Amino acid sequence: MSRMRVAVHRKARAGAPPGFFACEAAGLRWLAAAGGAPVVEVLAVGADHLDLVRLTAVRPERAAARAFGAALARTHDAGAPAFGALPPGWQGDGWFGPLDDPLPLDRGDHAAWGAFLAECRIAPVARRLRVAGLTTPADEAALGRLASQLHDGRWDDDDRPARLHGDLWQGNVVWTPGGATLIDPAAHGGHRETDLAMLALFGLPHLDDVLDAYQEQHPLHEGWRDRVGLHQLYPVAVHALLFGGGYVAHLRRLLHCLVST
Repeated sequence: MSRMRVAVHRKARAGAPPGFFACEAAGLRWLAAAGGAPVVEVLAVGADHLDLVRLTAVRPERAAARAFGAALARTHDAGAPAFGALPPGWQGDGWFGPLDDPLPLDRGDHAAWGAFLAECRIAPVARRLRVAGLTTPADEAALGRLASQLHDGRWDDDDRPARLHGDLWQGNVVWTPGGATLIDPAAHGGHRETDLAMLALFGLPHLDDVLDAYQEQHPLHEGWRDRVGLHQLYPVAVHALLFGGGYVAHLRRLLHCLVST
């Protein structure tokens, strides 16, 4: 009996950073191994491409959103060895951002989330923003104060490292007949609230249903809504670096709220 032909989507870029697609494939497989949210299947990996099963998009529905919320909590609950850990089988740093201009994503081995965020996310992007001339001395001072507060454990809790998608904006959630399916990760060990804050950053259909079902599966710590801006700071900073404009102003607003409270 012949095997049914699978429709293939090829994600490709000539001159991609060495290992870029192998790292993404490792992340997809790591997320799929959690047995939670559906993840696009990897078919083959090359130096300049990644072959994936082609997904069929459908209209997002509330029932699918609730199923996704509960499944995402199970993905997170599968855990990671440390804050900043990257998927098994990948030894270098990762990447974050668009295919044509991804930024290095520092790996880490941190026991505390705050120290991880300060050292592996805030410090590297702050340096790049400064070199690009996008931040003022006041911005740099605010970023420094934020990093100090993170190192001091101001926002740490007892949550162990979660298995994160890492770039979970609405464009990386494809609504399919088999459920909301994850694509294009920057997978790593982090805080579960980070993925949820990313879903809110650019809006996800039926987000309230996703969050309600998530909390039925794994209740979030009290005050999680007050920390959304903290978890959005890094992706907003990356957007400021890549696109400038209103994202720089957005970054300043987030910083002002975080360091003035």
